[in-house]
Amino acid sequence: MSENNEKENAIGAKQAGFIKPNIFTLNIPEIDGGSNLSIKISWSQKLLYGNDQFSLIVPFAFPAFVKPAGKRIPKREKIQINVNAGVGSELLCQTISHPLKEVRRYAGSISFLYDSQVLEWSNIDFHFSYSVSSSHINGGILLESAPLHDFNERDMFYMYLYPGNLQSSKVFKKDIVFVVDISGSMQGKLIDDIKTALSAALSKLDPDDSFSIIAFNGESYLFSTSVELASQETVERAIEWIKMNFVAEGATNILHPLNKAIEMLSGVRRSIPMIFLVTDGSVEDERHICDIMKEHMINKDSICPRIYTFGIGPFCNHYFLSMLAAIGRGQYDAALDVDLVTPRILKLFDKASSIILANITIDMLNDLDEVEVCPFQIPDLSSEGPLMFCGRYKGAFPEKLTVKGILADFSNFTMVLEIRNAKDIPIQRVFAKQQIEHLTSQAWVSQNKQIEDKVAKLSLETGFMSEYTRMVLLENDELLKKVNQSDGAKEVSKKGHPPKVTNVQGQRTIRLPKLSIGFGNLSATVENISPGAGETKLPEAAEQLMKAAQYCCSSLCDQCCCACCINVCTRLNNQCLTALTQLCIGLGCLGCLSCCSELCCHGNE
Repeated sequence: MSENNEKENAIGAKQAGFIKPNIFTLNIPEIDGGSNLSIKISWSQKLLYGNDQFSLIVPFAFPAFVKPAGKRIPKREKIQINVNAGVGSELLCQTISHPLKEVRRYAGSISFLYDSQVLEWSNIDFHFSYSVSSSHINGGILLESAPLHDFNERDMFYMYLYPGNLQSSKVFKKDIVFVVDISGSMQGKLIDDIKTALSAALSKLDPDDSFSIIAFNGESYLFSTSVELASQETVERAIEWIKMNFVAEGATNILHPLNKAIEMLSGVRRSIPMIFLVTDGSVEDERHICDIMKEHMINKDSICPRIYTFGIGPFCNHYFLSMLAAIGRGQYDAALDVDLVTPRILKLFDKASSIILANITIDMLNDLDEVEVCPFQIPDLSSEGPLMFCGRYKGAFPEKLTVKGILADFSNFTMVLEIRNAKDIPIQRVFAKQQIEHLTSQAWVSQNKQIEDKVAKLSLETGFMSEYTRMVLLENDELLKKVNQSDGAKEVSKKGHPPKVTNVQGQRTIRLPKLSIGFGNLSATVENISPGAGETKLPEAAEQLMKAAQYCCSSLCDQCCCACCINVCTRLNNQCLTALTQLCIGLGCLGCLSCCSELCCHGNE
């Protein structure tokens, strides 16, 4: 629902929201005992890529306190997985955590099923990985017609390039400048994590690579005035410099260190010049910075400087960092959870330092009547993951497309891509999040209301959240509607309390908290508030659930908890339950008599 749409008959959702960026809670209204509650959850998740394998990990381990109690409830687990890689090559399954049975296999697709009655619920997460059989760079293009009521009214294409599993693939030599925020908000554990991540990244550089470091707050502090070869001695000296100079204090100024980094890389030849920016804050001149970087990218060098950006926490403008990366043909990543800073930075660095194909172009797209590519500049292909992008077009799509690029030895690369129609792959939905984020960055930098409307429409059409829409829950109790429509539908308030039904139709709209990340927080940056300090307090019910998960079964000599009690009670016969109930009542009466003797009758015979 659009944020500016009708807000009548809506209630707040104070007990719902994100505990952490990857944990969302929502209170379920009170229900009668013995009711059957069915919950269906849908989400979008990126596949992990490493060691030439695509991996899927889904939580499938159930804590004891959420398992249904009682042996009468059947314990049934079902997992169905359909893999459609969009390629004609054979898929090789590598890791399967559960006993899946193969039910269908075609070129480029495979299906499995696990459906079993179990004695105990699963205590392991679901893992599945596969690889695409290919030794060299390969790829293809999938086409999909626009849906019937699509607001865009343009057909879609999706292009992918796989790096292949050839271990001898040569990567580009790198000249890299690390531009790292050390403002006051980075103090404490965060600056220590940055030191650890940057030291580990320096240790991964090849001796032929060159680097320098710029630490910035309100000022800029240089490890060296130009890039230096990454010899063991230089790397060790840089790590010592980091320990001495990475002191979190001061304000945030991003433009000056970026300009200095561009200047350092201006004379680079026969390598990939690269800027690796890390920050947790916002600045006022972000649009101006984007304009300046665009001017720097239009130069005479064969390979322009790449810009890789990494955002930390909720206060930096992630759309600004995403736009910077798009301008510089790099990539953007973030750690909204500050505990994930080190692994996420190193993952992005591994991708940036393993480029095998650069300056990728597809010339024949220019022959279409109209074309829009997301992102607007094609990034480089890394051996650490596939390159995927999508777009919209009008006109007759060519039967063949030729991809061109430059390999690490600076020889030219060409490859003809196979074009197929996407039959079982919903391209629009698969790439909706990527399109929404890319268009939002464009809307932010250009302040274009038409692009904002396009984002809102795409969000409503696909169900993915955006900065210009709001997610809601619609309560629709059919039984309650029937009661309201009957002769006795007029509910009488008891003892002056208002009726529970919010309207005559038995429906109400619950507006969830805004789930998008926003466009940064300038005031928090100026005040040097650390990202971790902005974490939302746990909702009361969620806090109780977390405590139950942590401390349940630790009381009563580690022998009893609420789940244990429920399990025990379900195994007692009626006579035992009656005796137990009478015992509890008796103990309660003794407690009341004791209370009366001490408080009410104290001193009286």
